[in-house]
Amino acid sequence: MTLHELFDGARGQIRRYTPEEARAAAQQEAVIVDIRARDTRDRFGVIPGAYHVPRTVLEWRVASDDHRNAALDGKRLILVCDHGFSSVLAAATLVSLGCDAGDIIGGFEAWQAAGLATGVAAPFDGMPGTGPPD
Repeated sequence: MTLHELFDGARGQIRRYTPEEARAAAQQEAVIVDIRARDTRDRFGVIPGAYHVPRTVLEWRVASDDHRNAALDGKRLILVCDHGFSSVLAAATLVSLGCDAGDIIGGFEAWQAAGLATGVAAPFDGMPGTGPPD
């Protein structure tokens, strides 16, 4: 299997949202989950109201019995990464674990390009992926 085949297969398993659709869904019942690295969020900003769950701990905060972030339980999760690629693979993994997950087409870059609200990352020194929303 090639990387493109893996990506295409993952993309076919999830719902993909435009930035505007993601914002509207988050105003209803969905939760935006920012899987970008902390330094990237510090440098480029965040989506207000999004939960920061780094990609490295995502499955443990969403599907683990021991290390779960209870704020994400039973929610539709819309993942955002830098450009909309790693979020596809991450969302497909969550779907395979029984979660309702999708991603933002084009990632944070597309969110900014759409002129949607961004903010400054709030400091948090706790266990990654367990903090309050931005």
